Amino acid sequence: MSTRKQLRSLVEARRGVIVPGAFNALSAKVIEDLGYEAIYVTGAGVTNMWFGMPDQGFMGLHEIADHTARIRDAVDLPLIVDADTGFGNALNVRHTVRVLERAGADCIQLEDQVAPKRCGHFSGKEVISTEEAVSKIKAAVDARHDPDFLIMARTDACATQGFEAALERAQLFAQAGADILFVEAVTTADEIRALPRRLGKPQLMNMVIGGKTPIFGADELGRLGYGIVLYANAALQGAVAGMQKALTVLRDSRRVDEDPALVVPFAERQRLVGKPDWDALEKRYT
Repeated sequence: MSTRKQLRSLVEARRGVIVPGAFNALSAKVIEDLGYEAIYVTGAGVTNMWFGMPDQGFMGLHEIADHTARIRDAVDLPLIVDADTGFGNALNVRHTVRVLERAGADCIQLEDQVAPKRCGHFSGKEVISTEEAVSKIKAAVDARHDPDFLIMARTDACATQGFEAALERAQLFAQAGADILFVEAVTTADEIRALPRRLGKPQLMNMVIGGKTPIFGADELGRLGYGIVLYANAALQGAVAGMQKALTVLRDSRRVDEDPALVVPFAERQRLVGKPDWDALEKRYT
């Protein structure tokens, strides 16, 4: 089964599959190694880790495409790729779909914010008109070569127009052909519980650690009927915490030993990047 068919099956099962975010190929390999079933290529994570900048529209199409291609080479799991606003109008969206499909994405996420976009859990968001947002989803659906390539439509209208307006937009996105719906930054438990009852298409719920949405367990979200439970930047926040901890010890004690409570062992690092496989290939070709 192709990774695109695998992802469609996961989403349609509506069992609350946890999808962590990867910000580079190594983080994707860690996610795969720990037994997760799919990966989200996070625009916020790429922006934070690649540029050291906040998630406020600084990432471009070819930067996320480059990361997607490198991650696709590194892992065999389905990839959901954050395509922000599609990087322009409906015609730009067509180009975005072609580029990311070619790069190895299995699904792209498109949102309805005004460009330059910002993190869904930041203040100051604005959304484009419903008509323009729907046209961009239609363009994405029409542009894909592979019918198994999935389109996820995200709306940020909760923050500016309210929950009911966001629901209406999501319903229109479904009618336009979106395969997965994503109502971002809902702020109450009742809203989380209402979405699967009121929208027919499979949905993603975004669990942002420290964000505006109440944290629910994945099992409960699965029982409610969500297809995907996204933790887009849990790996990033964990990595930063780990770097800070290790480097604080190095600064204060002037040395770091191979303590697995502080740093991953040297041998484990080599295993994760596949050194034994490369050693076997080296022997084969020499």
